[in-house]
Amino acid sequence: MSQYARRRDPYPWTWEVPVGLLSVILVVLVYGVHLGRAIANVLGGAGWRLPPLVDLFSGLPAVLRGDAGAGLIGLSGHSPSPVILWVCVVATELTLIAVCVFLLKLVLERWGPPRMKGMASSREAGRLLGVTRLRKNRAVVRPDLYQKRRHPAR
Repeated sequence: MSQYARRRDPYPWTWEVPVGLLSVILVVLVYGVHLGRAIANVLGGAGWRLPPLVDLFSGLPAVLRGDAGAGLIGLSGHSPSPVILWVCVVATELTLIAVCVFLLKLVLERWGPPRMKGMASSREAGRLLGVTRLRKNRAVVRPDLYQKRRHPAR
């Protein structure tokens, strides 16, 4: 157990962390709707357009009602049907959620509570000690794998 794990963090968890997490989730979901709409517009032949940042939240209700051109300027061609729009939005949202869960898993494995504390990675040990020294002293480093076993006499 490392020294840091034995200490208690005096700073209490307050409202900032949950609000920050909810804000990130909300922004990812909103961007997912607009990204799904852009994909639907490309599939429908209307071109790739994203709304200006000012209209990011104001155009959201019209998009969710099925209007793929709401708040966009300069669309060429036909707008996709609401069914195609919703399919693209749902597929985009599911993809973004899967990517976010995967990234969260990677971050928690690296810096979260279940991480290995006080242990060097194999790359860090190789860089610090050198490959030759590690191979020479492998019985000390990993006695469970490289120590000579003595069999009892029969």
